[in-house]
Amino acid sequence: MMNWPIFTYSARVVLCVRVVCLRGVLAVRVSSGMKRGKKAEEAAAEGENDTASAPSKKAKAAKEPEGPILYDDPPDKTTSKDGRNANMKITSWNVDGLRAWVKKKGLDWVREEDPDILCLQETKCAEKALPAEITSMPEYPHKYWAASGDKEGYSGVAMLCKTEPIKVTYGIGKEEHDKEGRVITAEFPSFYLVTAYVPNASRGLVRLDYRKTWDVDFRAYLSELDMQKPLVLCGDLNVAHQEIDLKNPKGNKKNAGFTPEEREGFSQLLAAGFVDSFRELYPEQTNAYTFWTYMMNARSKNVGWRLDYFVLSSSLLPGLCDSKIRNKAMGSDHCPITLHIAV
Repeated sequence: MMNWPIFTYSARVVLCVRVVCLRGVLAVRVSSGMKRGKKAEEAAAEGENDTASAPSKKAKAAKEPEGPILYDDPPDKTTSKDGRNANMKITSWNVDGLRAWVKKKGLDWVREEDPDILCLQETKCAEKALPAEITSMPEYPHKYWAASGDKEGYSGVAMLCKTEPIKVTYGIGKEEHDKEGRVITAEFPSFYLVTAYVPNASRGLVRLDYRKTWDVDFRAYLSELDMQKPLVLCGDLNVAHQEIDLKNPKGNKKNAGFTPEEREGFSQLLAAGFVDSFRELYPEQTNAYTFWTYMMNARSKNVGWRLDYFVLSSSLLPGLCDSKIRNKAMGSDHCPITLHIAV
């Protein structure tokens, strides 16, 4: 009998401990659940394509996966607003290595497209190493090449013409830019054609200051030409001008090609009397890109950037017929673009 009170006291102590522990477990579980709920809410808030409320697990499992939103290049328009028929067809393509592009049958596409002038960027090829398949093309008897003088296999542009230009020049008259082989200018009777591979600000924006200098000097060069006769600028300009011009603008504001400085540089070019031909004709068109990284199946998902342009002197605008994005043409991480114009 003397042990009974002790047993009772011990039982009560054990019971209390169990209750306290149980409460502790419950408290931990509730707290953990709250954390998970908060993370789920934050994830939903950050998702670019989420609807107002998160679906249930059953509904989510039953939901059909959404396919990529692709751009369907519409039929070509070959008549300008003032009623003239296009008499000039120009194609521009960043080939990301000319020799590799030739092996990928890029010239087969060119022959099918059959432009009057073909402009290429990022050829990465010295003139002595050009593949015979392109140097011997009878369709384009007048061929012009510019390559980097400092680095072999870097930069480079080309222009192939059916009709001989009046005059062809290389660079923009400044050694710091011209040594990289980024610009060819051809003079024709009624306009200049400039093809350019604009320098990239690079990973970590290590060349952003140089890019800003380039933008100022290149704009001055184009404005000087424009005072003599109107011009067409084509090529990889390495900037997505507006948020509509790339798939993920929010995540790229500090990345090369979409920094405020690069975008402002392009805005200043347009303010100097030039027109982005694609946006002139298709101001609200979304999902129209010309570049996709090779990583993460970006092209099949259409996670891209519009980096390639035809920019026109405003005086050429009445003769603009169409500005095309040939996004089904393969052979590079860029696709070709084509301009129809009456000049």
